[in-house]
Amino acid sequence: MTITFNSKIPAGAIGDKWATYKEDAKLVAPGNKRKFKVIVVGTGLAGASAAATMAELGYQVDVFTFHDSPRRAHSIAAQGGINAAKNYQGDGDSVHRLFYDTIKGGDFRSRESNVHRLAEVSVNIIDQMVAQGVPFAREYGGLLDNRSFGGAQVSRTFYARSDRAAVVVGRLSATGAPDWSRKCADV
Repeated sequence: MTITFNSKIPAGAIGDKWATYKEDAKLVAPGNKRKFKVIVVGTGLAGASAAATMAELGYQVDVFTFHDSPRRAHSIAAQGGINAAKNYQGDGDSVHRLFYDTIKGGDFRSRESNVHRLAEVSVNIIDQMVAQGVPFAREYGGLLDNRSFGGAQVSRTFYARSDRAAVVVGRLSATGAPDWSRKCADV
């Protein structure tokens, strides 16, 4: 018996896969969004952000966590900050460079199309988190501050001057949009 895994990655060139998928995806009418329930498993940075965004769009959202509290998510232990290819320092950062550094940092084991999509939307993710009230560090002129961190060859890591992940997860869970009280019993 053989098992075939289907990752359901869209077909096409690596730079066009997700753009083509988004163009062909069916849309949900605004009046019908409340009819759908979205289940998010995990309350780290990705799960909390996804849950808050889906709730803001009008979907019913249930969030499940294995931990006692959403603030016990693994993202709290993260160091450094969040990478995005915004090129604030003018040091030549780009989507392609972030893509390559991420693939390289993952020992070339990552799904390339997913990493490319992550690099593409990284700029918007930082902007979304700022709009949701995440207090990233700022320069004296008011622009977001960033730094080179870890294996990055350019300054692309956006951070808070305190416990970044705790601040980010705390801010996202404070939006009150999804039901944060749920807990997954069997994980």
